[in-house]
Amino acid sequence: MPNMANSSATNTATNAAGIITELEFPNPALADWNQALEKQTAQQRAEWAMQNLPGAFVLSSSFGIQSAVMLHLLTQVDSNIPVLLTDTGHLFPETYRFIEQMTERLNLNLKVYQAEESAAWQMAKYGEEWASTDEALKAYNRRNKVEPLERGLTELEAQTWFSGVRRQQSEHRQGLGVVGTLRGRYKVHPIIDWSNKDVHQYLTKHNLPYHPLWDEGYVSVGDVHSTRPLTLGMTEEETRFGGGQRECGLHTDGDGI
Repeated sequence: MPNMANSSATNTATNAAGIITELEFPNPALADWNQALEKQTAQQRAEWAMQNLPGAFVLSSSFGIQSAVMLHLLTQVDSNIPVLLTDTGHLFPETYRFIEQMTERLNLNLKVYQAEESAAWQMAKYGEEWASTDEALKAYNRRNKVEPLERGLTELEAQTWFSGVRRQQSEHRQGLGVVGTLRGRYKVHPIIDWSNKDVHQYLTKHNLPYHPLWDEGYVSVGDVHSTRPLTLGMTEEETRFGGGQRECGLHTDGDGI
């Protein structure tokens, strides 16, 4: 498999925060890497990334329905990898309990980041932005999800971050490779090509739990106010944000959509 030393460009640069800039991300190198990585297992992909991409390494997790897969997978490769959670203050009570459960079980190096204004303060100041206009929802997502994530990645000096997104989850994610770049960092998706069946088999093999709301019909879990259980005739995308916006900006260009 091509390594970083053979594939990276010579015109590299870092910004003031020490994050590698896009100058080190030539498309030919990414194409070569992804062609080889598509044939590898999820664990092999994670191991390759840690051997060939720049650290520090961080795993972002929403502690959603299937999050136990990535939490287990990555901690098998690096038991002390920071796990970055962005807490909006509007998560389900079951989610907070799931965070506690998985942190204790896997001895996670959990790092929690939140908006500078509390959820209650924002409610008093802005109202229910998620129930207002698209622009208000974008502002909510930027303030509560994208900004805390970026602040966390910067403070943890992450140059490569891992995510459990999968192509099956949304139209946008269907075009993602195993490794890419986003906002000046490498981004790795070890289980990008996994199906729901693959997820179930991994959880069963390692005796790992789904999020508690799985048993109540939820296939994706975010904030209380923007998540619904899956019912007859709905797609997975329609269970979040009323089906209008699947991406909150974390895995796109960060504009809150």
